[in-house]
Amino acid sequence: MRNIIFGVGIAIVLFFSLRYYNSKKADEAKLVENSMLIQEQIKNVGKLVVTEGHFSEVFSYKDSRDVFPYLVTAEKKALVVVNADVTIAYDLSKIVYDIDEVNKVLNITYIPKEEVKISPEFEYYDIQADFLNQFEAKDYNKIKNKVKASLLKKVEASEFKKNSKNRLISELAKFYVLTNSLGWTLQYNDTPITAEKNLDDLKL
Repeated sequence: MRNIIFGVGIAIVLFFSLRYYNSKKADEAKLVENSMLIQEQIKNVGKLVVTEGHFSEVFSYKDSRDVFPYLVTAEKKALVVVNADVTIAYDLSKIVYDIDEVNKVLNITYIPKEEVKISPEFEYYDIQADFLNQFEAKDYNKIKNKVKASLLKKVEASEFKKNSKNRLISELAKFYVLTNSLGWTLQYNDTPITAEKNLDDLKL
């Protein structure tokens, strides 16, 4: 009788040990599966997010040179019409992140800044130049640099820039939706993202 009880006890211990082992292996397999799923999502999102726009502006350029101080001044001027295509891009393949499988945390540590590209086309009108102050290559370069600087300020202050960030946030929201559905936590530089709306407040 004692042997039977001992045998039953051993069988029970083996049963629960095997059950615990299989459960642990299943949890580990699920963690690996979830980790791979998150990495695949990051790979899918890791693309170039581009917003395109168009700007037009008219510039007036003027330069004067004293040929004989207080006696003769040579001037040159031009009217410049600029049409520029502008793109703002986020290369999300450059995102840096850590995956903590034990604590089920996806921690994003770096999000690339936007890349602004301005492609202007110049049309020159009403070009006037005195004989002693002719237009030179450096004048056209100066005009191009001033135009690009002015357009960059306009882009920074426009809704175009805001729309670009909104597109970025919509891509990052995919991380939050996935991690939340898997019971994981999304963090940005160790700060938990507890709601999708928190993404709007990220300091990139």
